[in-house]
Amino acid sequence: MQLARPVFDANAPAGADGLGNLPDWDLTDLYPAPDSPEFAADMEKLEALCASFAEDYAGKLDTLDAAGLLRAVERDEELSTIAGRLMSYAGLRYYQCTVDSERAKFMADAQDRITTMTAQLVFWSLELNRIDDAKLAAMFKESDGLARYKPIFDRLRAMKPYQLSDELEQFLHDQSAVGAAAWNRLFDETIAGLEFTIDGEPRSLEATLDLLSEQDRSKREAGAREIARVFGENVRTFARVHNTLAKEKEIEDRWRKMPTAQTGRHLSNHVEPEVVEALRNAVVAAYPKLSHRYYALKAKWLGLDTLQVWDRNAPLPMESDRKVGWEEARKTVLDAYAGFDPKMAEIAAPFFEKGWIDAGVKPGKAPGAFAHPTVTTVHPYVMLNYLGKPRDVMTLAHELGHGVHQVLAADQGELLSSTPLTLAETASVFGEMLTFRALLEKAATKEERRVMLAGKVEDMINTVVRQIAFYDFECKLHAARREGELTPDDISALWMSVQAESLGPVFEFMEGYEVFWAYIPHFVHSPFYVYAYAFGDGLVNALYAVYEEGDADFQAKYFEMLKAGGSKHHKELLAPFGLDASDPAFWDKGLSMISGMIDELEAMED
Repeated sequence: MQLARPVFDANAPAGADGLGNLPDWDLTDLYPAPDSPEFAADMEKLEALCASFAEDYAGKLDTLDAAGLLRAVERDEELSTIAGRLMSYAGLRYYQCTVDSERAKFMADAQDRITTMTAQLVFWSLELNRIDDAKLAAMFKESDGLARYKPIFDRLRAMKPYQLSDELEQFLHDQSAVGAAAWNRLFDETIAGLEFTIDGEPRSLEATLDLLSEQDRSKREAGAREIARVFGENVRTFARVHNTLAKEKEIEDRWRKMPTAQTGRHLSNHVEPEVVEALRNAVVAAYPKLSHRYYALKAKWLGLDTLQVWDRNAPLPMESDRKVGWEEARKTVLDAYAGFDPKMAEIAAPFFEKGWIDAGVKPGKAPGAFAHPTVTTVHPYVMLNYLGKPRDVMTLAHELGHGVHQVLAADQGELLSSTPLTLAETASVFGEMLTFRALLEKAATKEERRVMLAGKVEDMINTVVRQIAFYDFECKLHAARREGELTPDDISALWMSVQAESLGPVFEFMEGYEVFWAYIPHFVHSPFYVYAYAFGDGLVNALYAVYEEGDADFQAKYFEMLKAGGSKHHKELLAPFGLDASDPAFWDKGLSMISGMIDELEAMED
């Protein structure tokens, strides 16, 4: 059984008032209310179906013929759909207000109950992996229906060398609710409960982070120093979360005989370690011609010899501080989508019309942004914290890209719709690129074009350079934790070791910046997720280059790629475009697009 879950986007900004009518979620497409008969009935139905599934198949999978195994897979898919619907509803309610104890209890109770009832299904993947290869291959030939699910079997069998005994797998399943999931909740609730004070006024983390992109440098500095103060006061809690999760992972990896801390993520992403290593090496080698070169330009624009951390996301002096209202943001993104293909705008439109977006900032609301696919029988939901800055419009385009992808992939069904993380960012980053290009074409002056190019370069640096630096930090963190407990200072030293290298010599780092690792949710929720952002950006840059070259069938190929969901490997998906991510030159092709934009910015200085 697989459950979809949101993964928060790392660079998403916050929200604000006075931007028009910001929409809220209407979760009734999932369930009418937490105490509704429908929710209770589905929970009872799931419990009964889990019991009957275990009774019918536990210890018997190797006796099934092709038709019998297909029926078992279809029943597993039904279980995933019901459980996914239940937990999507509980989770989305919780993310709307993570400090609401009733919502937290409702989600935790639902998770506990589902964990208990699905414990009897642990046998499923273990026994599937015991079926003889030749026998399984013969069944695929016999049944086209079963062969459609071959990618599921391939992913399971990739884990076969790391599979534990039935009893240990059962134990890991049962204790999960008080393991990583509990530490995730502690992190979420601690972050949501932090209070920051600026000019005597209390602020949330999102509102304080937003100060880092203010035009007024004194406000940026005040925000950065207050973040450092509050994180510093809470750093022991965050260090405990990271120590515990990294140690838990090390223990499980050791028992599974995983060769590296990253192996599990690579397997779940269906990507070869050497492909990720080629990506990482290409980006690190490009630091001087990307981030180092761009931030030297930015220092010049800001009239500074050196940049502080609060200048990294500063607007340019010539940049307008005009707020983009919600209606304008909606039209901007939908028009850009329609310019690519009207079908894309048609798929995205219901998100605005039917309560599928929660955009405003509210007390206790989870930070960042995400698009949650929920289940294939319903529809995705998008969460934003909308402020009205140009980058917020890009975040909207990004999350709607996820939503379009999820809608198109839904026809694959619950087990095959979900893409690996390396491909999950494809439509989102492509949606951003479409929106950016549409806006760039409308730039009326050189200065307006400079501001737009600079903003896009910064976003791409945040997506590629910053995320690979995050990945290196995680690699160092997990390697160090295997040698022993890490103090907050130890973790901070690892964080700082990647910052200067990635950002470049123009930066200085204020006292207190060393604890800024504390709030990055990916390190807690999804270890080693972050390289997927760089993978997605490089992939989209290469894809967009093909699009600009004028491939007449590009739109049709693109939609087919999104419709495939998780049913194909990245090699199969990229082949129609003449691309191959296993070729190191592939990554240079993507990085050259960023470098080319910096070339144009430098040329404007002449």
